[in-house]
Amino acid sequence: MAQPVGVSLVLGLLLLFFLPLQRNAAPYDPTWESLDSRPLPTWFDEVKFGIFIHWGLFSVPSFGSEWFWWYWQKEKRESYIKFMETNYPPGFSYGDFGPLFTAEFFDADQWADILKSSGAKYVVLTSKHHEGFTMWGSKYSWSWNAVDVGPKRDIVAELASSIRNRTGLRFGLYHSLFEWFNPLFLSDASSAFRTKQFPNAKSLPELYEIVNRYQPEILWSDGDGYAPDTYWNSTGFLAWLYNESPVRDTVVTNDRWGAGSICKHGGYYTCSDRYNPGHLLPHKWENCMTIDKKSWGYRRNARLSDYLTIEELVKQLVETVSCGGNFLMNIGPTHDGRIPVIFEERLMQMGKWLSVNGEAIFSTKPWRAQNDSVTPGVWYTFKPKENVVFAIFLNWPSSGILMLGEPKGIAEMTEVQMIGYGEPLKWIPLGEKGMVVAIPPLPFSKLPCEWGWTLQLTNVN
Repeated sequence: MAQPVGVSLVLGLLLLFFLPLQRNAAPYDPTWESLDSRPLPTWFDEVKFGIFIHWGLFSVPSFGSEWFWWYWQKEKRESYIKFMETNYPPGFSYGDFGPLFTAEFFDADQWADILKSSGAKYVVLTSKHHEGFTMWGSKYSWSWNAVDVGPKRDIVAELASSIRNRTGLRFGLYHSLFEWFNPLFLSDASSAFRTKQFPNAKSLPELYEIVNRYQPEILWSDGDGYAPDTYWNSTGFLAWLYNESPVRDTVVTNDRWGAGSICKHGGYYTCSDRYNPGHLLPHKWENCMTIDKKSWGYRRNARLSDYLTIEELVKQLVETVSCGGNFLMNIGPTHDGRIPVIFEERLMQMGKWLSVNGEAIFSTKPWRAQNDSVTPGVWYTFKPKENVVFAIFLNWPSSGILMLGEPKGIAEMTEVQMIGYGEPLKWIPLGEKGMVVAIPPLPFSKLPCEWGWTLQLTNVN
């Protein structure tokens, strides 16, 4: 039956409208030039603060470092050899830690609640570290995963579900490209990576598997094994991730996709562990930082002095955000699935601080000056739409006077408030030399918070 003329005309116009859009929406090519042109999804710059979780078989010996297997078997460090000889029977292998990774106290809902209490906006879990043990039932890691061995549970699925259903935090996964002692990887390495058995049979299939199955919005790659990105086919995978994957519109990636790519290619830069340049960078970056100064994984032999204080962690957060970065703060759970009390305390302390000062952290932009030119320990953030500058000062001035060399106050226009304190603060302009703010003489019990304080400056130059 012939269509009415009006219907045909409408259909034709619709086709003319949509077809050019389809032609112009060119996919990203598997080249760094094309992939690096992809705009970073805006949500990542807004969230500022996330929690890293290093959990795996290394949590069983929980001694020295998450690199336990490497230091024990490859580098043969004396302290690791002595630890094993003292605490485990002769012939005990790293694989024997598998059944001891029990996770009997792992409660994903409880973890989600603790993580939410930190004030963080995203979470990144180690799905697989360099040891090769996967925290999900990967069909590419037969009998060397948390479903077949140890907990007999899909850790990734449980935590992803709880994080998404209970908290609204963004969920991400860390994945190590290489594995220290995988025979396929060692064979490829012996050929100077001219063969590609390992990425084709193991690493790449795992990446496709976790993206399709768990849809992480952060993909935190690591561990290139000194192999170039061409060996890992990183650009081919990322082209699929950005063009066709179920998270193509929201996923963010880091810069660890092969030797030479770090701090050069990827969605955001990490540059090195515990990276905090102290100045503004032209590209979005992240400071991944451990609470334990010596390890990413849990250590039973850690001392209190080995952990960063909340004052030190707040300082890291403030400096990082002021310089345009995100702060990814790491915790290491125990083999039986507990978040150690020291980590839980730090998470809750950070949440307490952010409940007061979060306005100066989340959804902010770097200001024209990152830190003050006169008073040390003062860092700035900015909200352009509101024309508000935040001056976060980490040291309470005993004199009751805070000199700020960067903001220039405007008489009868500039307003100064301390977040968490109800009254406007008095201030005096110093012309081009900045301004002086009078800090109220508050008793400790009346302070808005305990570890760092924020001035909200409205209408300053």
